[in-house]
Amino acid sequence: MFYFNYYSPLGKMIAIADERNLLGLYFLDQSYFNLSKIYDCVENDKLKVFVQCKKFLDDYFSGKIVDGSKIPISLHCTDFRKMVLNIVKNIGYGKTLTYKEIAKKIFLLTGKRTSARAVGNAVGHNPISIIIPCHRVIGSNGALTGYAGGLDKKKILLQIEAKNKF
Repeated sequence: MFYFNYYSPLGKMIAIADERNLLGLYFLDQSYFNLSKIYDCVENDKLKVFVQCKKFLDDYFSGKIVDGSKIPISLHCTDFRKMVLNIVKNIGYGKTLTYKEIAKKIFLLTGKRTSARAVGNAVGHNPISIIIPCHRVIGSNGALTGYAGGLDKKKILLQIEAKNKF
């Protein structure tokens, strides 16, 4: 396992990967990130997936409209969380979805009802910030709710995208 540090305008981020796939991208101070995740990792900013990740983040924070779908990721979580995060991964740049809308999509895919709260829990545990754009998930009334990196960061990320989507 490998890691590299990225210094974003919103604070230090840490990326974690195996030889081929991004496993995590965290703000250092975000909820559900434990620095011990990198104790057995080797720092390596030359790893191909990290080069792709750095380019994505550099472009994103410089205001370019970016698509992270080419970055290989591997999600190690429950099937439900994978389903939620795959829906989130497909929210377009500058767009938003509500937790309730994601719950409806899951119902259409599986025939099983789920609550917006369960979706919120899955979104909140997203291990790959920005590339899986959980900051684009909002409350039904349009309110900015829940973001493991902090609502201040969520607001700025949405402002970056609103300013640059045209």
